[in-house]
Amino acid sequence: MLPAEDLKLVVEKLGRQPNELEQGIFLNLWSEHCSYRSSWPLLKNFKTEGENVIIGPGDDAAVVKFDDEYVLSIAMESHNHPSYIDPYSGAATGVGGIVRDVISMGTPAVAVLAPFYLGPLDSEKNRWIFDNILKGSADYSETIKVAGIRGESYFDERYNGNPLVNVVCVGLGKKENIMTSISKKAGNRFVLFGSKTGRDGLGGAAFASADMSEDDSPKRDTIPAGDAELEKRVIDATIEIIEKKLVECCRDLGASGLSGASVEMAEKGGFGFHLIADDVPVFFDNLTIYEIMLSETQERMLAEIAPENMDAVMEIMKKHNVLATDVGYLTTDGIYRVEFKGKIEAELPVKFIVSGVPKVEMPSKAPEARSDALVSQKPELPDMKACVLKVLSSYNLSSRKSVWESYAKTTLPMVYGESGGDAGIIKVTDKKGVAMTCGCEPAICLLDPYTGSVITVVENAMNLAVKGALGLCLVDNLNFGNPTKPEQYWYLKQSVLGLSDAAKKLNIPVVGGNVSLYNESSEFDTAILPTPAIGVLGIVSFEKPIPTSFFKEAEETILLIGTTKAELGGSEYYRVAGIETAGAVPAVPADYDKIIEAVAKACASGEVTTAHDISHGGLAKAFASMLTEVGADVDLSGLGIDRADDLLFSESPARALLTVKSTDKIAEIMKGIPCVAIGKTVKGGGLKIKTAKETLEFTKAEIEDATASIEKAMKLGYKCE
Repeated sequence: MLPAEDLKLVVEKLGRQPNELEQGIFLNLWSEHCSYRSSWPLLKNFKTEGENVIIGPGDDAAVVKFDDEYVLSIAMESHNHPSYIDPYSGAATGVGGIVRDVISMGTPAVAVLAPFYLGPLDSEKNRWIFDNILKGSADYSETIKVAGIRGESYFDERYNGNPLVNVVCVGLGKKENIMTSISKKAGNRFVLFGSKTGRDGLGGAAFASADMSEDDSPKRDTIPAGDAELEKRVIDATIEIIEKKLVECCRDLGASGLSGASVEMAEKGGFGFHLIADDVPVFFDNLTIYEIMLSETQERMLAEIAPENMDAVMEIMKKHNVLATDVGYLTTDGIYRVEFKGKIEAELPVKFIVSGVPKVEMPSKAPEARSDALVSQKPELPDMKACVLKVLSSYNLSSRKSVWESYAKTTLPMVYGESGGDAGIIKVTDKKGVAMTCGCEPAICLLDPYTGSVITVVENAMNLAVKGALGLCLVDNLNFGNPTKPEQYWYLKQSVLGLSDAAKKLNIPVVGGNVSLYNESSEFDTAILPTPAIGVLGIVSFEKPIPTSFFKEAEETILLIGTTKAELGGSEYYRVAGIETAGAVPAVPADYDKIIEAVAKACASGEVTTAHDISHGGLAKAFASMLTEVGADVDLSGLGIDRADDLLFSESPARALLTVKSTDKIAEIMKGIPCVAIGKTVKGGGLKIKTAKETLEFTKAEIEDATASIEKAMKLGYKCE
């Protein structure tokens, strides 16, 4: 069961052969998913501390200061492999698991953000996957009353057979109720509460650390199924026992199930653990000890309770109709023992289980460099109006209105402002709230993972800046292929360095995350694009109006912030044109931190009516996204770019569009920052763009029809089940 090298190490440490259960514990806890065995040497590059960081990486979720009274928690996870087998349950339980991570810190969940990466919707199966991922996420969130307020959906053939379902969850709580998973005292009891244990998700951590194959993938009925109504009761019970100071430490049962949670909680406090598996409630009387310990049945929590508080905890569980049992206690000897039917089925050193896994940097090798001819290649200059409409009809640039109608079903009083904008906002007090965003740049990362990852951070920071916020903290989900392949490990390594350097320059601590490797499909003979997805939080003020993401008032001046260059490597335009590996990757301006700071200051000043980041699809997509009953008349001929396609589709980073009534105060803020007036907002919702050689005009109806490609594709339906 264990790989030969790991088995040899275990035998040398124990002085004997491990039995089946013990091997299963090592197999799962030493998996990449749980131990970060090949990624940890890289993750050490991240700056994880900051003046507002209370709890950084290593717990179920990170905790950062919001103000003197409130704290925010944040976590990011993936449910990639299960979501290909059963997309509805995979996505639903992805939400449930990350919400429990946040709850275990003593902070009720207030929002989820969902970056999804899938195969194109021309495929019936991909439509089935996308529709059920949306439904699973939305239905679960709606039942537990957590708002889905931001997301991303990106489509590429290399996600066929291996969709990525990443989820960010944000919690909000009182500083006095912060909880951790660090165990406290020998003799304290451990209460397992929530669902009974079944066979679902058995060995999920090991499964998530292997390539996808039709032959060895779990069957659909073994993917964990969510019970959102039970989750809501578990949430309420957890928060109550924490607020009443009845809990010493707490943890969600996620990867590796009961074995993972109990071992790691004991290790954090320096204790041993005696677990009595006979007391674990089960769905089936014939469950084996292996199944009991490694099942990943959802909606389960484990809490350390002092003996004198046991009765009070059990009464609260009974009040919320949550099944709860005493399953063991902490010991002083540092040994993890599992007792079942009067026999010790596992007896292992706690510290060795958690820390004994070899963590090594793998060999890496850059792929063959692109030729100068390929880097300088450009498409033939097209008919520009038809080209703009064609590029806007790409699934990656299509309107997400229909997606939002499916996903963001839960509307809570705390949700502030419009849906579908650059960042979602949750109102915390009358004066302040938290802005949040997520996303990635997979196409650029394929050509240059370091630069693509820097741009990923810059773009997300700009999403906050156009709401008047600077980055408070960042979490990541590193989605890559097989790390034992040198080229795949190189992509991972370069991406981590890019994220790390950009986060340091913007002074955003990286407080947590997840690594999802082995995202390769033998069914399609593909590896996913390098996908270092991130989630970022920032604090916004309500004392002055926050800019909208969409045009609001006519006769305002439109300002272009940042520099546009003819760099289209990794752009959606080149992808649509069939030359996705051509072109120079956008250079990141050296002063991107100053640009972002200036945009945030301007957008917090109350002088900006509308603000929008420029990223995927360039200026063409940015203008198209901002149209309402108010449109734009702009002159881009003075930007110094002759080719209209270079001008409209460039994805140069650190750019934004602002609309203002008066430019005086904004000009003062933007001193030393590239800032040029390019036109006016106009009534009617149309778009008129003057380039160096022609003027293009689009009606609102033309733009809406072009950007309805996702809605049109999903109306084709599917027969997959």
